[in-house]
Amino acid sequence: MAFQRIHPTRRELLIAGAAAPFVNTARAADAWPARPVTFIVPFPSGGGTDAFARPLSAVLTKNLGKQLIVDNRGGAGGTVGASVAAKAAPDGYTFFMGAVHHAIAPAMYPKLDYNLENDFVPVGLISSVPQVIVVNPQRMPVNDLKGFLELVRKNPGKYNYGSAGNGTSHHLAGELFKLQTKTFITHIPYRGAGPALQDLIAGQVDMMFDGLGSSANHIKGGRIKALAVASQQRAPGFPDLPTTAEAGVPTYQVATWYGLWAPKGTPKELVDRMQAELAKAFATPELTSIWQGLGTETPKLYGPAFGKFVSAEVKRWSEVVKSSGAKLD
Repeated sequence: MAFQRIHPTRRELLIAGAAAPFVNTARAADAWPARPVTFIVPFPSGGGTDAFARPLSAVLTKNLGKQLIVDNRGGAGGTVGASVAAKAAPDGYTFFMGAVHHAIAPAMYPKLDYNLENDFVPVGLISSVPQVIVVNPQRMPVNDLKGFLELVRKNPGKYNYGSAGNGTSHHLAGELFKLQTKTFITHIPYRGAGPALQDLIAGQVDMMFDGLGSSANHIKGGRIKALAVASQQRAPGFPDLPTTAEAGVPTYQVATWYGLWAPKGTPKELVDRMQAELAKAFATPELTSIWQGLGTETPKLYGPAFGKFVSAEVKRWSEVVKSSGAKLD
C-alpha cells in the first residue's frame, strides 16, 4: 500500500495562509453590504452636502437592499466630521462625504488631526456646482450684480455675508470676491450652510456666496434672489441667471464640489464596489433629474483621478488663502 501524507508541509501552510486574506476579502466584497452603511456628512442637515447626500443615499438604499444612513457631524468648518471619519473602521461600512471645504481646511486649520490626502482613499466625485451670489431681497433691494456692487461700495462694512463656517468655500469665496472687487463685506460664520441659509431667508444676514445646490430650491421659491453664478457658463436649470463674467466680474469663478472617501485601509474590492454602485446610481433617471435641478451634471471622476483632482484643489486653495489673507474669525 502506497504511503499517503495527510499533514500539510510548512510550505503548503504558508501558501494557504498567504492566500487566505485574498479569499476572505473577495468573500467580504461579494457579501457587502451585510448591514447598514453610513455616510458621515460633516455639516448640519439642510446644506449643500445634504442636498446631494440625501437623494444619493435613498437611491443606494434601494439598489443595495440595505439602509444607507446619513450621519450629520457638523462643526469647525467640516473638520470635526472629517476627523471622525478618518478614525472609522476601514471595513466598507463607513464612508466620508466631504467637499471643497476639506481641500481648503489644511491652509486654514494648521493643526488638523487628520490628512485628507493620506488618511482617506478617494472613491469618487459626487457633484460640482458653481457658487452663486444670493441676497435677501428685503435687506438688499438690488436686481443685479452691478447694483449690488454699487450698494456695498457706497456702504463699506454695512452689509454682511453668511457662510458655512470659517475656512469653508463660502468663506473663501467671499474673501476672494472682496479681493477682486475691492469691497468690504463682514463675514458671519455659521456651523453649516443650512443654518446660514435659514438666517439669510429670515433676514438675519444680507447675502451668501453659496453652492447652487443648496440655494437652488430657495431661489426657485423666491425666498432669496440670485444675482449671478460664478462660472464660465450658465448653470443647467437656471438659463436666465447670468454668469459673473456677464455681470461684470470676469475673473470671479468658484465651484463647490462634493466627494466621497473611504477611511485609509478599506479593502480595494469594497472601494471598487462602492464606485460601481455610485455609477449605477448616477445613471438612474431619478438622480439625473435631481442633479440637473440642483445645477450640476452627472460626474465621472473616480479613484486615483479623483485623488489627483483633490490634490490640485488643496494647492489652489492654499494659494487663495495666502493671497487673500483670509483668517479664522
